[in-house]
Amino acid sequence: MPRGIDHVGMTVPDLEAASTFFVNAFGAVPLYDNLKRTQPPFSGPDTEKTLGLVKGTQVVTMRMMRLGNGAGLELFEMQAPEQAKPARASDLGLQHFAVYVDDIQAGAKRFTDAGGVLLTEPGKQLGIEEGKGNFFCYGRTPWGMTIELLCTPDRSGFDTIEPQPRYIPPPR
Repeated sequence: MPRGIDHVGMTVPDLEAASTFFVNAFGAVPLYDNLKRTQPPFSGPDTEKTLGLVKGTQVVTMRMMRLGNGAGLELFEMQAPEQAKPARASDLGLQHFAVYVDDIQAGAKRFTDAGGVLLTEPGKQLGIEEGKGNFFCYGRTPWGMTIELLCTPDRSGFDTIEPQPRYIPPPR
C-alpha cells in the first residue's frame, strides 16, 4: 500500500533562485544536490526516456528540499530546445500544490516578501472546509508556478469524512 506523497518535482528556471524562494517563503531546507552544476548534465536518449523529456533536453542540476513535516520538493533546472510556460489551473496535469501555514496572514506576507505574488488576499474556506479561522489563497512564484496557502484550524467539517480523515501536516 502507498504511504503517501514522498515529494513533488518541479522544473525551475534557476535552481539557486528557486531554492532561495522556498527557503524564504516557507522555511524549506536544502537536503542534497543529486546533480551538481559542476558535474556533466544528464542527457541523451536514456535520460529523455526515463524522465519523459523533449529530445535534446539536458538536466543541468537537481536539488531535494524538505518542506516542514510534509512531502519533499525536488527542483530540476533544465535546458531544453522547447519549454512551455508554467501550467494554468485550466490546463491538464498538476495545477498547484498547497502549503499548510498556521497563520494565513503571516504566511501570505512571507510568500510575498520572498518574491511571490498573491492572486487574491486570503479568503474564507468554502463548503466542508469552512470553519472558524479556515482561510486560503493562491499565489504565483517568481517563475509563475501556482501555490496555494491554506490554514484549517477548525477541523469540525472533516469529522464526517469516510473512509479516513483528511491529512493535515503535524506542527513543526
